[in-house]
Amino acid sequence: MNQLWTILAKDLRIEWRTKTRIFGLACYAATLLLLFAFAVGPDRRMLEAHASAYVWMSVVSVSTLLLAQSFQQEVESDALEGMLLIPVKPWAIFYGKAFANTLWIFILAVFTLPIAVVLFELDPSAAPGGFFVVLILGCAGIAAPGSLYSGLTARLASQQLMLPVLLFPLVVPTVLASVKATNLLCNGDPMGQLKAWLGVLVALNVLYWSLCGFLFAKVIDE
Repeated sequence: MNQLWTILAKDLRIEWRTKTRIFGLACYAATLLLLFAFAVGPDRRMLEAHASAYVWMSVVSVSTLLLAQSFQQEVESDALEGMLLIPVKPWAIFYGKAFANTLWIFILAVFTLPIAVVLFELDPSAAPGGFFVVLILGCAGIAAPGSLYSGLTARLASQQLMLPVLLFPLVVPTVLASVKATNLLCNGDPMGQLKAWLGVLVALNVLYWSLCGFLFAKVIDE
C-alpha cells in the first residue's frame, strides 16, 4: 500500500506543478459545452433535456487527452522499467495512476458543472449527494480502463489516436449509465430507475477496477 500512495502522491504533485495542462483541458471542456449549446440553438427545452449528455461527452473527450499523458514522464525518462526493478508492484503502479486520474477527471467534471448550469440550466442542487456519487462513479469508470490503455499505448507514436479508439467502446456503458443517472437526478425519477442505474455504475466499476488491475502486469511486461 505504501507503494500505491507514493505513486499517487507523485502523480498528483507532477500535475499540480504543471497546472497549465489542467487549465488548458478545463478550457477545452468549456469550449465543447459552448459548441454543444450553439449547435442546438436557443431551444431551452432541448438543451435542458440533453444537458447531462453534453456534460459527460465533454468529460469523456477531455479525459482521453488527460489519460494520454498519464505515463508520459515514466516513458520519456525510462522510469517505468526502473520502478519495476526496485521492485514496485505492477498493481501499485496501476492503482496509483488510476486513483490520480480519477481525481483529475473528477475535478474537470466539477469545473464543467457551473458552465452547464448557465448554458443548459442543469440543476444538480436537487440531489447534491446523489450527483456527487454519480460523478465519482462515472469518472472512476473512465479512469480505470483509461489507465490500462494508457499504459498499453504509452510507447506508441500514435498514442493520441489509438487511445480513444481502444477506450471509447469500453467506456460506452459507463457513459450511458452516468448520463441516465445524471438526467434522472436533475429532471426527476418518477419510475424509480435511479437505483438500477447506480447499480450498473457500481458493477462496472467493480469489474473495471479488478480486471484492469489484474491485466496491467501483462501490459507493462510487453
